[in-house]
Amino acid sequence: MTRLDAKTLSALVKLLIFMVVTALATGVLAIIIGNISFGSSNSYRAEFVDATGLVKGDDVRIAGVKVGNVKSISIVDRTRAMVTFDVQSNTALTQSTHADIRYRNLVGQRYIALTNEIGSTGVLAPGATIPVSKTSPALDLTVLFNGFKPLFEALSPADVNELSYEIIQVFQGQGGTLDDMLAHTASITQTLADRDQVIGQLITNLNSVLDHVGRRNRQLNQLITTFQQFVGGLKKDRGAILGSLDQISNLSVQTADLVSGIRQPFVSDIHHLRGFAANLDKGRPEIDRALQVLPIKLTKVGRTAIYGSWFNFYLCNFTGQIRIGKTAVPVAYNTGSSRCNLG
Repeated sequence: MTRLDAKTLSALVKLLIFMVVTALATGVLAIIIGNISFGSSNSYRAEFVDATGLVKGDDVRIAGVKVGNVKSISIVDRTRAMVTFDVQSNTALTQSTHADIRYRNLVGQRYIALTNEIGSTGVLAPGATIPVSKTSPALDLTVLFNGFKPLFEALSPADVNELSYEIIQVFQGQGGTLDDMLAHTASITQTLADRDQVIGQLITNLNSVLDHVGRRNRQLNQLITTFQQFVGGLKKDRGAILGSLDQISNLSVQTADLVSGIRQPFVSDIHHLRGFAANLDKGRPEIDRALQVLPIKLTKVGRTAIYGSWFNFYLCNFTGQIRIGKTAVPVAYNTGSSRCNLG
């Protein structure tokens, strides 16, 4: 029993040593891959005209080396973005430091690149703000790639990815050469030359479309003018439209309350309606006969009420017997009026 306990204790110690070594190795690997620094840091701010795509936690780099992280992004003056970031305390920024937002990859991730431009060499105090005159937003890939859209349509996805990456590198000044870009441009040109017939047909079709548009210039102008008036009217009535939306919202709430209140009685009425419909089906012959006779009766009733909101009765004829003793004397009376001869 003692020998078994000794073996169990030895295995447990080995397991604990393995877990501790594995945890330490994993932590060191995470620090190396994440370039995590445990040293002190200084906080700075930079003002950009556009910080779209930049998020908290993005890298701050100098010469490609990570020296800090983005801490927060806020809006100032409703037109600009104020980015707060930390930089390692052993990294000094100068009065001529320039901050650029650049693309880390084609997925759209960004980072801030800090470079020392020509100017004052004075140290930038912690907490200082880099003005908007010394910052540059990220390249607008949407505008750039829309300009290259006709070329991209003639390329394979792999060629588009490679060319896009090199275009970004060249325009951001991060490396790459114009020779590589020109080489790919030559490849694009060759591909376009091979598809000359398709491009020619496209231009011909485009000319036809433009010709039709030109013939309908008047209708197009009228459409644009009408649409402008429509948008202007919506702008003038935006207050009423927004107010009506609020009223619709209130009505929806009240309708929901009403429906929830009448739900149980409504279900009961539907249940009874089924029995009522069954009774109508059983008495269908009598109902059909009544519906056929009803117009005739309504016509006769209408004649008795043609002089006002009352029934007007008129004696046309009378027949009967008057008994005197044992003798019965017949009596007949007829006015002979024309109203009594109506069909």
